[in-house]
Amino acid sequence: MTTKFLRRSIRILVLNPNSSATMTHGVEDAIRGMDLPESVEIYTYTAPADSPASINDEDDIQASCEVVYRDLATSGTLQEYDAVLVACFSVHPLVKKLAGLQGSRGKLVVTGIFEASILASLSLLVTPPVGSPPRKWGIVTTGKFWESHLAQGVSHFLGVDPNSDNTKFAGVESTGLTAGDFHGDIDPRVIRQKLEEATGRLLDQGEVDCVVMGCAGMAGLEEIIRSTAIQKYGEERGNQVLIMDGVKAGIGLLEQMVRNKRMFQKA
Repeated sequence: MTTKFLRRSIRILVLNPNSSATMTHGVEDAIRGMDLPESVEIYTYTAPADSPASINDEDDIQASCEVVYRDLATSGTLQEYDAVLVACFSVHPLVKKLAGLQGSRGKLVVTGIFEASILASLSLLVTPPVGSPPRKWGIVTTGKFWESHLAQGVSHFLGVDPNSDNTKFAGVESTGLTAGDFHGDIDPRVIRQKLEEATGRLLDQGEVDCVVMGCAGMAGLEEIIRSTAIQKYGEERGNQVLIMDGVKAGIGLLEQMVRNKRMFQKA
């Protein structure tokens, strides 16, 4: 009797580098709504308890990196996967550090929801006629720290001068909340108000075609952004605005990255 291998799956680990299981559950809910082929298997990971419960500044970024890298680099867990998505909307050092580790079939394919959102946004912007204002994308995020952190990160990722005018990037607007607030005890009316205000400021920057949710904890809050876009741009135009969840963008990108790696890398 002989057997025949029929399907080669892609195993992706969605990595929450903070220690909030509640936030991971929110990300899982968003993933369940995705239309994915059966060959793509998604798994989630929540950082150990000594990682920050909410990543709100540079110290939290570094602390989460140290805790998660120590845990994963010594456990061998990553050898079960083809790709890893770092589900923290930041310039997170885990993206580079984990890319050097072995996965199930060679080096891991790794990206972050920040990087994936940039690439997805740019790929979806429509080029306007010559002489027309550029179509833009921008980010709505949590605290004030992230405005400069993410704006500088965008410039670095795209390889452009941070002091130059990036005509397609509308910038970063913050709500003043933390990542934990979106799934904590804060009054939902406060969350709505602050997210509406930040989204409104971003949409005022011009022809914004894509609003990126700059925090994994924002998963499920698309309706607030959509209603603000309709208020600002009218129903027809507001319904055309893309509202991007970085986790979904990252999974879609990683699936294609793994397929491309298998296609183009020497066997």
